[in-house]
Amino acid sequence: MSKRSTNFQKKIMSRIYRGKEIFKPLNTGFIDEHVASLREWVANIFFYTKNGKTIMIDAGYNYDRLKEKMSWLNIDPKDIDHILITHQDTDHMGALENDSELLFEHATIYIGEIENRYLTGEVRRKVFRGLYRLPKVKTNNKKILLQDGQIFYVYDIKIECILVPGHTWGHLVYLIDDKYLFTGDTIWLGADGGYSFIGTLAEDNKLSVQSLARLATIIKEKQQDIKVITGHTGYTDDLDFAFAHVDKVCSLFSKRVPNPDAPYDGYDESDDTKENAIQRMKFLAE
Repeated sequence: MSKRSTNFQKKIMSRIYRGKEIFKPLNTGFIDEHVASLREWVANIFFYTKNGKTIMIDAGYNYDRLKEKMSWLNIDPKDIDHILITHQDTDHMGALENDSELLFEHATIYIGEIENRYLTGEVRRKVFRGLYRLPKVKTNNKKILLQDGQIFYVYDIKIECILVPGHTWGHLVYLIDDKYLFTGDTIWLGADGGYSFIGTLAEDNKLSVQSLARLATIIKEKQQDIKVITGHTGYTDDLDFAFAHVDKVCSLFSKRVPNPDAPYDGYDESDDTKENAIQRMKFLAE
């Protein structure tokens, strides 16, 4: 995928989903003292900071305002040495593309062993029920391949990988320090709770539902407070809400309860401002 692919997706996705209350990204700012969100149109990337060290979760679009918005969070791209990738779609890996600004060309990326097959060209990413094949991701970053259930540390940050195939064949979610679950495109949060993510963008919706049910079991069995943080629809610390509809897929054409606070067009970023990001930072510091 490339800059051209990013711009194509922005144009087409805006037309398809405008007015559907399907995306509700977080604006750029801090969730709490550890997690910051950065908005790129309908998608969020995240930064996790502990003891002065920051890692990045997903790399967003091939997006020309990334460095600018990172400055709102007082984060320098040069300080990001480790990036966790949930899956390889252009809105989660675009800033690592060879035709991007290469802000993170020095960084090591972590991606599932199965998901890496898209990057090698062994398989092609398909959407819209297999009717459309996405271009191959091209990146020269050093990669570390991960497996289901693997636990490892970056600095003193604990990371647990959980495989959730369906949206893509090798999609991973990351449980960080046993408190923050970064779910990528596994969960879609509506007004009445979480569903399996948007059906038209999945490789296999039946598998997505099975994966979400398994994830719910794994997380609830830990019996502790965990924030569930999604790639496109915000976050919740209510696990029952997050996994309310593990047997249902978010669809434009079937019953779901959209979020009335979602923007009419998620690609309109006029409400994502530096002033609001700074205000949120000041609020957390008080």
